[in-house]
Amino acid sequence: MKKKTWFLSFSLVILQIFTSSNALDVTQFGAVGDGVTDDSQVFLKAWEAVCSGTGDGQLVVPAGMTFMLQPLKFQGSCKSAPIFVQILGNLVASSKGNWKGDKDQWILFADIEGLVVEGDGEINGQGSSWWEHKGSRPTALKFKSCNNLRLSGLTHVDSPMAHIHINDCNYVTISSLRINAPESSPNTDGIDVGGSSNVVIQDCLIATGDDCIAISSGTSNIRISGIDCGPGHGISIGSLGKDGETATVENVCVQNCNFRGTTNGARIKTWQGGSGYARMITFHGITLDNVENPIIIDQLYNGGDSDKAKDHKSSAVEVSNVMYSNFVGTSKSEYGVDFRCSERVPCTDIFLRDVKIATASSGSGQVAQGQCLNVRGASTLAVPGLECLALTANMLSSPEQTCMLAQSVQPRTQPMQDPIWDFESRGKRLIVSNTVLFSFISLVTYSFRLLMENF
Repeated sequence: MKKKTWFLSFSLVILQIFTSSNALDVTQFGAVGDGVTDDSQVFLKAWEAVCSGTGDGQLVVPAGMTFMLQPLKFQGSCKSAPIFVQILGNLVASSKGNWKGDKDQWILFADIEGLVVEGDGEINGQGSSWWEHKGSRPTALKFKSCNNLRLSGLTHVDSPMAHIHINDCNYVTISSLRINAPESSPNTDGIDVGGSSNVVIQDCLIATGDDCIAISSGTSNIRISGIDCGPGHGISIGSLGKDGETATVENVCVQNCNFRGTTNGARIKTWQGGSGYARMITFHGITLDNVENPIIIDQLYNGGDSDKAKDHKSSAVEVSNVMYSNFVGTSKSEYGVDFRCSERVPCTDIFLRDVKIATASSGSGQVAQGQCLNVRGASTLAVPGLECLALTANMLSSPEQTCMLAQSVQPRTQPMQDPIWDFESRGKRLIVSNTVLFSFISLVTYSFRLLMENF
């Protein structure tokens, strides 16, 4: 009997050691979480504590509560690394009429090394109060100069402008997000990436009023996969070169994505008069359902109206080494492929392979048309075919290798151990990961065997 009592006591002690956590809960600092009270200053106090090294670098936004926040800046650098922010409850912005402070962004994380933001909570930007007004509108969630960043699991809805902006960040993993805004909402991009490298975006559901994902200047080594996009404007490289700027984008892979009822599918867009390059880009394994412009390169982009850009200027962002492979589905318009490139700086090394696009309106699988202007490249097994592209059976020189990022550029952020068991006990928050739980069960099993051997 004494041995059984010892065994039970020992097991409870080990469980307490494994499950106890020093993670800080925003309610410990006075956050109300009623969706009405402004909890902004409380969140900043909690952040300062975590960033200074308290709470094992873990901050928890609890489930079952809604926290109204005015514009916030969570600033690094921090003593703790990595920093874990677990959002289990909901964050909601104030309406435009009650907005106080910065109109560039609502929530900003800046200069933080090893930041992990994840959970199954919701971030609601209350964008409907902004959309009918012209002028500055805030991005809901922005990360600036945050290397080794992980963002996953959250639901993002109704941003006033773009939902998520990644700027000047290296080694980033974004996964399993749900991003939603009405199709009519203006400029509500899902994820914008600029000035960043070694970024992986995967397994997200994005339905917005603008680009599902947009890649802008200064980006390299970008891998996008498993995106379900629509409604929206597709996945875009650009726009690049506006107001004569020099823009650079290279080594981008978009693969295994679905476009449903979008304005565009795979798009590259640049302004006349710019300079720089967009190169080594691959779109592979793409499914299209009633997409207006399934494949499009627009080097004559002019704020959405390319017909106004009839004057081919002496400079343009050079578009080269682009591969479109394994496309299948339907086009809402008569054109499945549309290449409009600069007379002075043509698009070069453009490849089509295994492309089959029909018109959605025909009902009989009628082949979509293709049109091209100032483009050079090759195609094989492509429908529609383009007279401007040479027919070839040899595509070994294509840039499809960009779909496999080198091991040296894989994101290095260490993820939290998923899934997390999160519960309350005697007023204290306990967090148990599967790994910890497995370790505890193994230890108890081993101890039980030893106990049985002694009976």
